[in-house]
Amino acid sequence: MRSEVLVTASELEELIAGGAPPRILDVRWQLAEPDGSAAYVEGHLPGAVYVSLDDELTDHAVTGKGRHPLPSGAALQAAARRWGIRDGDQVVVYDDWNRAGSARAWWVLRAAGLANVRILDGGLAAWRGALESGVVTPEPGDVTVTHPDLYAGALPTLSADEAAALGSRLADARAPERFRGDVEPVDPVAGHVPGAVNVPSTSLLDADGAFLPTADLADALGDTAGAYCGSGVTAAVAVAALAVVGVDAALFPGSWSQWCGEPARPVATGG
Repeated sequence: MRSEVLVTASELEELIAGGAPPRILDVRWQLAEPDGSAAYVEGHLPGAVYVSLDDELTDHAVTGKGRHPLPSGAALQAAARRWGIRDGDQVVVYDDWNRAGSARAWWVLRAAGLANVRILDGGLAAWRGALESGVVTPEPGDVTVTHPDLYAGALPTLSADEAAALGSRLADARAPERFRGDVEPVDPVAGHVPGAVNVPSTSLLDADGAFLPTADLADALGDTAGAYCGSGVTAAVAVAALAVVGVDAALFPGSWSQWCGEPARPVATGG
């Protein structure tokens, strides 16, 4: 299952050299610096197209679904065609921060029905080849999104009630201090979904930013069946890790930003 979710830098180099390179998407995003376009222009993988997580993998017009609501299938299809994706293409996504941007892109594209999408393991730092500068503008693609509603798409999702019902099988992928409610730098309420277990997304990566060995991921995730975070972005790292070990886990897309925006929801704090 690992090779269906992840691709190593050396494997990607071989694919690029093989004459039928995958469509490569640069999804650089950080919570403190969501626009990665300037870094992309300065240097990116050969042929890579920049994808804006906030503008193209999110629909901020949607209300009540947290800080990063999922895009519509129609909007995603239009964006994917701008990125040059054609039906049947291999797609590789990468980022430069804790696999957050690439995992979000992987999840969104897979939920939309694209079957062959992989994350560059280790991200940009793993790449040893030359970088290109400037902007890549590909020929428009013709890809068809087969799931117009990503909340009921090809990958499982959780409503707030369904997330709560998972209890200890629900992983909170945020940092421990946010899980405990010690601090909350983004959302208006600190704490976590009662019963959830803290599995920080960064704990699923090694010191170089690559996903842990498969057996270690299985140990870290236990019987996890679903994941959430602040707004559904870094939780996708946990869902991808679960896919590596062969578990089709569900994502709570609205995550804590949706949960704490509903005043009737209970809030837990502490370990």
